[in-house]
Amino acid sequence: MTEESAIEFPCEFPVKMMGHNSPEFRLTARTLIEKHTDTVADSAIKESLSRNERFVSITITVTATSQQQLDDIYQDVSDHEDVLMAL
Repeated sequence: MTEESAIEFPCEFPVKMMGHNSPEFRLTARTLIEKHTDTVADSAIKESLSRNERFVSITITVTATSQQQLDDIYQDVSDHEDVLMAL
C-alpha cells in the first residue's frame, strides 16, 4: 500500500537545522540539501544566531518534488554529526 502525503508536490518546503556557528557548518548545511536538490540560491537561505552566538539555525527553503525526496533530505541531515537538531 502506498502512503499518501498530506503535501502536494512540487512545493516550497523549509528545512531547518541547527549547529555550531561556523563557516564549515554553513557549508555543510548547504551541501546536505544540494545533494538532493538543484543548487540552492542564497536568497533561499535564512539564518539566526543564538543569544550567545555559539549556535546558528539555518533554514533552507527547497522546491520539494516528492515525499521521498524530503525523507532522504531529513535522513541525511539527521545523520550528520555536525547537525545538532533538524526540524
